[in-house]
Amino acid sequence: MIDRETVLNVAKLSKLELTEEEVEVFSKQLGDILRFIEKLNELNTEDVEPFYELINQATPLREDTPKESLSQEEALRNAPQKEDGFFVVPRVVG
Repeated sequence: MIDRETVLNVAKLSKLELTEEEVEVFSKQLGDILRFIEKLNELNTEDVEPFYELINQATPLREDTPKESLSQEEALRNAPQKEDGFFVVPRVVG
């Protein structure tokens, strides 16, 4: 089990606000995860080839054909908030 202070520190770094109940649950879960990773580290993978076949395959691409784009009105039609022809989104930079 991971101690309460470690869970709160991870939550702070992750910008999460946790209830006391969540701190208890996550302290057990984080401990379980770390024990699982330790167990994986015990495996002998010396003769195991790395799995990378998918990287070497070509990615299928579609034809790049010009099409008519959406009008500004169509693009903004379902926007929850819009102002002066633009999407309004929450500020993400302080």
